[in-house]
Amino acid sequence: MMSWLRCFPHDGTAIDVDDESSRKPRPGRSATFRKKHYPNAAKRFIRTGTSVTASSSAALATFGRHSDYNHSIVSARSFTFRELAAATGSFSHANLIGEGGFGRVYRGLIGSSPVAVKQLDRTGFQGDHEFLVEVLVLSSLLTHPNLVGLLGYCADGNQRLLVYQLMPLGSLENHIFLPASVPADGDAPAPAPAVLPWQTRMRIAHGAAQGLEFLHETANPPVIYRDLKSSNILLDEGYNAKLSDFGLAKLAEPTTRNGNGGEEEEKHSSSRVMGTYGYCAPEYIRTGHLTVKSDVYSFGVVLLELITGKRVVDDSRPAGEQNLVAWAAPMFGEQRGMQELVDPLLVARGEGPSGRELKQAVAVAAMCLQEEDTVRPVMSDVVMALSFLAADPLLSDDTSL
Repeated sequence: MMSWLRCFPHDGTAIDVDDESSRKPRPGRSATFRKKHYPNAAKRFIRTGTSVTASSSAALATFGRHSDYNHSIVSARSFTFRELAAATGSFSHANLIGEGGFGRVYRGLIGSSPVAVKQLDRTGFQGDHEFLVEVLVLSSLLTHPNLVGLLGYCADGNQRLLVYQLMPLGSLENHIFLPASVPADGDAPAPAPAVLPWQTRMRIAHGAAQGLEFLHETANPPVIYRDLKSSNILLDEGYNAKLSDFGLAKLAEPTTRNGNGGEEEEKHSSSRVMGTYGYCAPEYIRTGHLTVKSDVYSFGVVLLELITGKRVVDDSRPAGEQNLVAWAAPMFGEQRGMQELVDPLLVARGEGPSGRELKQAVAVAAMCLQEEDTVRPVMSDVVMALSFLAADPLLSDDTSL
C-alpha cells in the first residue's frame, strides 16, 4: 500500500517517522515544544483508493528528504540518471522543450515511448520538497484523465528528475498568446498564426475545470493545486487539457456542497504565499489564507485569458490595460462592452463566439473572480456551466447581446 502524507508534516519538512532517534527538534525548538505542538507527528498514513487514512503500522518506511529515498512507497518507476541521460541525448539542447521555476523539460524516448523529462534546477525556486510532493501526489494519490501522468522519477545522488507522458501540443500558454500578424519584411504580411477556435478554448477550459473538480471534490483529502496558470495546462494531440506541476499542492479539509471547508489543513500556521503573480487570489496574497476557492479564482483568470487571448499581466499594453482582471472587470456586466473582451484574432477571422456563448463564458469567469472567496462557485458548478459551451459549437442562433 502507498503512503505519502507521513513523509512530511504539512509545513513541508520531511521526517523519518520510524526512527525515533532521528527525529531531532528543529533548530531553536526543544523536544518538549515539538511534543506539545505536534503530538501526532509520528502518526502513519496509508492510501486507500483516492483517500489517505491513519494507520498505526510501525513497519512503513519513509520516502526521505535527502539522497536516501525509499523507492518502495511510490508506484512510479525509479530511473537512474544514466537512463534518463540516454533517453534525452545527454539532455541535448535540441531536445529542450520548456523551462520554468522547477528547471528544464526535455523530450526523450524510453523504449518506443516518447516522454517528457523535467530536471530540477538545484539553484532554482523549487527544491526537494516540491519534487517530493509531486512524486508522491501523482504516483500515490491522484489519477485522472485531466491530470498529467507521472511515469517515473530519478533520485540518484543530488539529481532530481521527473518523467511524464509527453504532451505533443505543449502548454496552453503557447496556443493563446499569439502575436498579431505583422509584415515580415515591410511588404509581405507574415503568415497568419494558428488561432485556437472558440469551441476548442471552451473544451480546454472544461477539461481543466474537471481536473480541479477532481482535486477539490473527489480526492480525499482534497488537494489545493495552488499554481493553476496557462503554462501549467498541457495539451495532448486532441487538445485535451491536463493539469501539470503539482510541486506547490497542499492538502485541504473536506469541502461541503455549499462550499464550506476546503481550507488547508495547517490552519493555525501562517502560509508562505507561493504561486504566480496575477493568478493568485487576492485574499491569499493579503493574508496567506489558502482554500480551494483560491484555485477557483486562478481558474477564472485562465478562463479570461482564453476569452481574450491576453496575458493576465503585460507591461507592454497601454496603461489601464496591463492587468487583465482590472481591465476586464468593468465590462463583465455591460452587454455592449462585453464584445471588446473577445480575442481580436478570433474576431478578425469571423470566428468569434455567439452573443449567448460569450455571455455565458464571461459570467462563469466573473463568478470565479469574485473578490469575496465565499461567493465563488465550487468547481462542480463550473464544470456543469462549461459543459454546455464545450459541447455545442453554437448555443443559439442569436448573435446579439
